[in-house]
Amino acid sequence: MATFQYIAKDSSGGERRGTIEASDRNAAISAVRAQGLLPTALGEVKGASAPQPAKKAGKSAAKAAKPAKGGAMNKEIKINFRMPKFLQGKIKTKVLTQFTRQLATLVNAGLPLMRGIEVLKRQMRDPQMLDALNGISENIAAGGTFSESLSAYPKIFDRLYVNMVKAGEAGGVLEVVLGRLAEFAEKSEKIKNKVKGAMIYPIVVLVAAVGITAFLLVAVIPKFQQVFNDMLGGAALPAVTQYVIEASEFVQHNGLQIFAAVVALVIIKKIIGKTERGAYFFDALTLKMPVTGTLAQRSAVSRFTRTLGTLLSSGVPILQSLTIVRDTTGNRVLMKAIQNVHDSVKEGESMTQPLSQCKVFPPMVTSMVEVGEETGALADMLTRIANTYDDEVDNAVAGMTAAIEPALIIVLAVVVGTIVIAMFLPMVKIIGSVSGAGG
Repeated sequence: MATFQYIAKDSSGGERRGTIEASDRNAAISAVRAQGLLPTALGEVKGASAPQPAKKAGKSAAKAAKPAKGGAMNKEIKINFRMPKFLQGKIKTKVLTQFTRQLATLVNAGLPLMRGIEVLKRQMRDPQMLDALNGISENIAAGGTFSESLSAYPKIFDRLYVNMVKAGEAGGVLEVVLGRLAEFAEKSEKIKNKVKGAMIYPIVVLVAAVGITAFLLVAVIPKFQQVFNDMLGGAALPAVTQYVIEASEFVQHNGLQIFAAVVALVIIKKIIGKTERGAYFFDALTLKMPVTGTLAQRSAVSRFTRTLGTLLSSGVPILQSLTIVRDTTGNRVLMKAIQNVHDSVKEGESMTQPLSQCKVFPPMVTSMVEVGEETGALADMLTRIANTYDDEVDNAVAGMTAAIEPALIIVLAVVVGTIVIAMFLPMVKIIGSVSGAGG
């Protein structure tokens, strides 16, 4: 018989710790479950059942003062080591989402949390995530909770992740919360990829337009200008031709100044964006842009409602949920609105009034939130709003793409066409003069 140390949750979500004797690991898990507990961590206490011979009592007492190889004391020494925070970076969302989904599946299938982490460690290819899992498993084996272990890696597991796991542990529904986290991450990444994909073509066209225009102004037009001077002998050029030639000369003589001005504008924007007022101004501007503003607004509403709905449905208290959503929204306008909602709820009032005062949230959203509060189904209502606005984001992406692509093509055609016409008009005059001289 071997001795196993376990950490488990009872029916009320409370934590239980203790030891149990069993023939093997599976038998120990069954014995813990037979007590009406849900095991979250279980490990064998090495050497606990091995009696010491009487004649070696002195040596045994001396050895007892030292940690046994592979024993609990050695584990505690390992647990205290953590990778410095400045060496910890962000990992790909895909890696975190895949880990969460797989862990939720394993725990839901009845596998203890520690065993599930050990299984995922063996197939983890990302070195940073593997390092985090090693630290997490050691911390849990030493008696720490899963949420406490995750909080040691804030650049991998954010506050949203840690607090949802904490709520899942308290309610004994960790597998449900992990499933919700995976679903949340998958949907958020899907929306983000759609927005990025929609912007690729317009950016390519814009870069091509700037590149072609710069090439014509710097390399092509000066040669035509020399031809015009030689053939027309200083005669007046058409107004559009003169305008294009002057633009070409300006770019040639002030290229470095133009580049420096662009760099200066970018730096100034970054400096202003780091101030509270500047950041608020740019965030508000993002939501009010003619074409992209609608997409940004709908994405913000979708993220807010989905995050808050996921937290509430996982058992996180509403004030704590609002604080987490406020800190993870990334937009100062929304942060101010959510803070107003937090203060209103803290005073025992409704969420509807502060939401309606913020012009980011449409009347339909505030009305549905009001219905959710009145019926006691706020989490479910927020999830429905998020699903609706996910579809709205899809439509906004399609509409933005449909509007930007032809607009950029028209701009490119107008710019290049103007340059071509400006160079062609003097050529007509030159051809006419040559024909007249020949006649």
